Amino acid sequence: MSEPSQSAPEFTIWVVSDGRRGIENQALGLAEAVTRAVGTPTRIQRVTVRKDGFVTLPAASHPDLWIGCGRAAVKVARKHRGIFPDTFFVYVQDPRGRYDMFDLIVAPDHDRLARENVLTMTGSPNRITRAQLDEARAHFATRIDALPAPRAAVLIGGASKRFRITPEIGAYLEQRIAGLVERGLGVMVTVSRRTPDDVRKSLADRFGEDPRVWFFDGEGENPYFAFLAAADWIFVTEESTNMMLEAAATGRPVYRLAMAGKPGKFSRLHAALEARGSVRPFLGELDSWTAPPLAETDRIARALLERWHPDNPQ
Repeated sequence: MSEPSQSAPEFTIWVVSDGRRGIENQALGLAEAVTRAVGTPTRIQRVTVRKDGFVTLPAASHPDLWIGCGRAAVKVARKHRGIFPDTFFVYVQDPRGRYDMFDLIVAPDHDRLARENVLTMTGSPNRITRAQLDEARAHFATRIDALPAPRAAVLIGGASKRFRITPEIGAYLEQRIAGLVERGLGVMVTVSRRTPDDVRKSLADRFGEDPRVWFFDGEGENPYFAFLAAADWIFVTEESTNMMLEAAATGRPVYRLAMAGKPGKFSRLHAALEARGSVRPFLGELDSWTAPPLAETDRIARALLERWHPDNPQ
């Protein structure tokens, strides 16, 4: 196991994924949390696995800590272990049977994965920090301050293995946004690459020119973190665990918006977030409440360091 020397100027973390934002950000969020916790200058390098399996390794780089997420990372992990035998290998999520390839696995509680080399957490790691939110809010202040206050952010995902946005759900989301506008709120809406084109178009047609609404359709600079920072309430479609966890990390009231489908194991995540007071299903009434920001990423980063350097915990 490689240990960065106390006299060394930095150590290196590789973040390995297929490059998709929702996958990479889990490993990247954990890497950034380790950097905050370790108290040593750190170099984070992204390593992207292409669809054909080809990987370009960073030049003249040796990872002290390897953090991967997604199936693509699993496929290259064994080869990288052979090249860097003294590196500490961490995988985020369930590697589906490849448990022996990693020194540590960080898995969601709702996966119910129990092994000696597994740490579990509520949901998955994310990149949310107070400093990041404040910076994003300041960057987009002119546009946000032009909206009425108080304000709500509406985060819309799309189809997943268990959920989908049907025409009926699309109409439901449109009605919910309209209801917030009618209440006098400024509304910040963002859709994702998974949002169906017909739903995206319908929302754009109705709200795209409304001065009370900022509708972001993916074109231009992304205000996602600014939306989280500026919102008094956050609404999230229930299929997106990443967006729900990021919203819960702000400490703001978070409402879960229904989708078509069955949550399966994700009902355990919804229940855990509701039990801690972070998230509620939206039933039409707008309430205010407080909950401690979800800080699982930092907790897991500290636990990772204790496993990596058990004789020198941070």
